[in-house]
Amino acid sequence: MGRHLLERDAELGLLADAVAGAFVGQGSIALVTGEAGIGKTSIVRTFADRVRDTSRLLLTACDDLMAPRTLGALRDAPLAADSPLAVALADDRRPDRVFPALLDELAREAPTVLVVEDVHWADDATLDLLLYAARRIESIGAVLVLTYRDSAAEAQGPLHRLLGALAGCPVRRMPLAPLSPAAVASLSAGTGRDAAAVYAITGGNPFFVTESLAAGDDALPASIVEAVLARFRQLSRPCRDALAQLSVVPSYASFDLAGRLLGPAVDVLAEAELAGVVEVRADSLTFRHELARRVVEQSLPTLLRRRLNQAVVTALRAQGRPEQARLVHHAVQAGDVATLLEIAPDAAREAAAAGAHRQALVLFESVLPYLPGLAEAEQAAVLDDAGWELYNAHRFQDAVRSGREAARRYERLGDRVAQGGCLVRVSRHLFMTGMTDEAEQVAREAVDLLGAAGDDAALAHACLYLGAILALTGRPELGVASLEVARRLAARSDQPGPAVLCLNYLGGANAELGDPTGRSDLRASIAASVSGGFYEYAARGYTNLAELLYREGRLTELDDCVRDGLSFTRERGFWSHAYNLEVHRCLLLLRRGDWAGAEAGLRLLVDSVDDPGMLFAYSEPWLARLAARRGAPAAGPQLARVWERATAQRLQIGVAYAGIAYLEWAWLADRPHTARAVADQLLPRLQHPGAALFLSEALRYLALAGVPVTALPGGPEPYASVLRGDWQSATAQWRAVGDPYETALALAGSGRVSETLEAVRMLDDLGATAAADRVRDRLRALGSRVPRGPQRQTRANPAGLTERQLGVLRLLGAGLTNAEIADRLVLSVRTVDHHVAAVLVKLGVHSRHQARAAAADLGLTDQPELVG
Repeated sequence: MGRHLLERDAELGLLADAVAGAFVGQGSIALVTGEAGIGKTSIVRTFADRVRDTSRLLLTACDDLMAPRTLGALRDAPLAADSPLAVALADDRRPDRVFPALLDELAREAPTVLVVEDVHWADDATLDLLLYAARRIESIGAVLVLTYRDSAAEAQGPLHRLLGALAGCPVRRMPLAPLSPAAVASLSAGTGRDAAAVYAITGGNPFFVTESLAAGDDALPASIVEAVLARFRQLSRPCRDALAQLSVVPSYASFDLAGRLLGPAVDVLAEAELAGVVEVRADSLTFRHELARRVVEQSLPTLLRRRLNQAVVTALRAQGRPEQARLVHHAVQAGDVATLLEIAPDAAREAAAAGAHRQALVLFESVLPYLPGLAEAEQAAVLDDAGWELYNAHRFQDAVRSGREAARRYERLGDRVAQGGCLVRVSRHLFMTGMTDEAEQVAREAVDLLGAAGDDAALAHACLYLGAILALTGRPELGVASLEVARRLAARSDQPGPAVLCLNYLGGANAELGDPTGRSDLRASIAASVSGGFYEYAARGYTNLAELLYREGRLTELDDCVRDGLSFTRERGFWSHAYNLEVHRCLLLLRRGDWAGAEAGLRLLVDSVDDPGMLFAYSEPWLARLAARRGAPAAGPQLARVWERATAQRLQIGVAYAGIAYLEWAWLADRPHTARAVADQLLPRLQHPGAALFLSEALRYLALAGVPVTALPGGPEPYASVLRGDWQSATAQWRAVGDPYETALALAGSGRVSETLEAVRMLDDLGATAAADRVRDRLRALGSRVPRGPQRQTRANPAGLTERQLGVLRLLGAGLTNAEIADRLVLSVRTVDHHVAAVLVKLGVHSRHQARAAAADLGLTDQPELVG
């Protein structure tokens, strides 16, 4: 297609606008998306040619490796040796310095344009770094251009999370459409090909169009594979042999590597360059398109591919200090077990240290089939480290199995310190699966083992994790005792990390015991963790502080904590902690009356994690509680399951969330016997001072359910007013908080017709069907005329839409385009297209306008916050 691109002027104009904004200090992000072959690279290369004379251009790309190189794209960027980012990347001791260094690099010369292609192949550390920069890009006055495939496969996982976290950033989104029949006809002119047939076969995909036209055969290739191979076969045999060797090297081959692989035969690739099969760049050779490389590679016999990959292993090792991730990739492809065992464990640990946990896990798992080839101590270390990366990947059950196998090997070796440290991590894995009893047992075993070994540093960790379990499962006194021991041991063995984590858990435990300094300790632990570079500990601090602020009813402070904590955890890739904070963001929406927003957020969380483990205790009780408030028939059985699981798990916050939700359902469903049964288990667990608000809320629902209760002396407001029958004070306080549901329930307790009517209207507006029905019963008892409820169709789902389809319809009703819906729900546009089509069919309508009307009839209107 050359540098004059057909039907891409609008996208190039948007990119030019982004640079124009950067000239006046307004930075932004541009996302160029589309399927493979749609022309993403052509767009950014044409854009680069246009701006390189007026802007500082950093052009780089991610690798299609088995486990992408840690920060590989940033390392490949054309940086001066003394530039801030190059210096930080060279310092393996402090990977955290890369974050501010990237900002310094982008601000070094105005305007700087950083283009990163193929971020669907990026490692976790790169994604974290790009998000960190993206959320600050506006004030820096730089431009960040990212390209990625938007197929369903690439739209999931880490990239999916990065895109979702860009909400509120200045984003220009450029989904590339296929070429039109007219454009295909223009490209086909003079080739003798039937343009309509070319379009029919290729669908307007630019790469497939150009490959089909260049294939040389009279018959039109029926697939991209046929088209690429037809062009490939036109080349001479020596050139094809050289391309075959090059095809097993993803992304690019440096001139040094190409020379080592091909020797003098590298010159035959000039034929491929002239034929448009390969491109020669400043310091490397590459196929013109990664699709073409893959087609050539996959056409090779398996044994030949193995031999060619072994040649790459040999060539890379001859370089002196080859990139480990590249070496492992080719060793796996070549079946070179010796190289794999020598290189992969260290490569995995290097990736983990930089925060590329997904890549670290891939590298560790590549070693596991060949574990007997390692010494037993290294076998244990690999299993232990792999367990931690499985934990980071939310594969908690697998983490338990790997960690236990490591502990058995350490036991056989007689290494009690290593065994004890491994058991501490196994305890954490077990806790995250929800196997709390076993987690506590293993933590105690680790304490005993390390106490006998006399290693203060290792024992500090064991006492810390045992104390955390005790504190989080409703035994704060015992938790404080263990945590204080851990803190003394950490200080004695000069371990600042465990010391600040002790402060974190001590803050929560002391708050549970009624110590008002608990919040201050948690905030201090967050600050100390950040300043000391203990970022995962800081993420835990944010989650523990959020839980504390919610249970104390400090919603304004919670808002600040959630905002800061989500920004921190998302940018640093701590997605399990972000899950917790996102739940509390949804709770704020719920308390403020945005039930649709809360429900959508909670549903997304529940659907997004296959193995939630302990995390279920945060999201599922609230999602079931919302269903109960809406009168969903399935809410009762769902809450019964949630309550059973929460009580087995024993996590204090989960027991409180699930138990109070179940009590609310018991009132709404008029099941006082269920309320009594739940109360018998719940109330004894809410007797510490820090649980006073939870206890008061539980007592309120018991009273509503007709179960006699005694108010707490000096209990927290506004529940204290509710329990003593002071509905005026309770109403005023709930209005001040801004919680319409609680305000309505307080009004409903007035015993007055006008206030009870107001409560009914408020509950109807919220969609609180079940509570509205109960309050209507009160109106009847007062002898009042009872207003009709919402029309039936607003309280049902007559079309049988799935939860996802209901969410799409809600956004259709707000007037969003498919692209905007994709942004809001963090889906690919193509997936949203399918959902919209299904919604139209189920509703029996033929246009988006009719769908909007149907959404209004069903009460499914929403006003989303648009990105940009």
